[in-house]
Amino acid sequence: MTATVVLLPHPDAGVPPAAFPYLRAARAVYASGLGEDVLDLLGAKPAPAVLTGQDGPFVLFAATADDPLVRSLGDVRVIGQPAGVRLVEAAHVMDRLRSPGGCPWDAAQTHESLRQYLVEETYELLEAIEDGDRAAFREELGDVLLQVLFHARVAAEDAADPFDIDEVADALVTKLIGRHPHVFADADRIHTPEHQEVKWEELKQAEKRRESIVDGVALGQPAAALAGKLGQRSGRAGIPLDLFPSGSDAPTQLFVLAATARRAGIDPEDELRAVAKRFAADIRTAEAAARADGIDPTTLEAPGWRTYWPH
Repeated sequence: MTATVVLLPHPDAGVPPAAFPYLRAARAVYASGLGEDVLDLLGAKPAPAVLTGQDGPFVLFAATADDPLVRSLGDVRVIGQPAGVRLVEAAHVMDRLRSPGGCPWDAAQTHESLRQYLVEETYELLEAIEDGDRAAFREELGDVLLQVLFHARVAAEDAADPFDIDEVADALVTKLIGRHPHVFADADRIHTPEHQEVKWEELKQAEKRRESIVDGVALGQPAAALAGKLGQRSGRAGIPLDLFPSGSDAPTQLFVLAATARRAGIDPEDELRAVAKRFAADIRTAEAAARADGIDPTTLEAPGWRTYWPH
């Protein structure tokens, strides 16, 4: 006898579509480790301590793969939930924190007060990616996700124009499907990332009905990234380099360098950050070398820095 085990990490997540054929064919449906409300929802009976000898085939719903009953079964076909199940739980946790009886700090936050954390968490995520730290990468992705959940929960309380996390997700799904007609519809296939980038911009332009090629460019982003984005957009439109700002002053030269770098396929923000991080590492190395000689780095002047500089 083969038991089909359907895992339900969260009762609200629903039954995965892959389990439907087994449910229809099952002679009996049991549930283990789940409450009575979930039993009613599933139309299942409480699972006996031992399923051996029961008339099969049957389906067992279990909260986790570690359920003792699941481990005791010999011939088991396990069907897990699709990706994203724990996102439902994350939304529930955020709702609980924000609701009466939850966390006073969370309840007091606004979109404006949360802005600093969105920026900080984004840069911490970038640092984890650059450092190749997988544990930090996973954690920082969660912190960025928290910002999305938090802002959506705050927005749900807006009396004038409310929206919630489901509407955020719905808008994203609609956008992704609409921008990939070669995947979700009968449009011509796209075989290269470069071709997809061009089509994405064409679809975005038509969808948003923008009047300018610079519409949609976030002017609040870091300066090097902004200059690079403008360089990229203007390059796609065929604006020649001789129309870039001209002048010998440092700000103008910085803009031209960043904008032309992006046109050449170099991300000026990333590359500038990489150079800055190398420079910071060199400072730390020089300071350590000075300390090893018994010298306080704060007393170093130009000749001393040159002596201990790692190059």
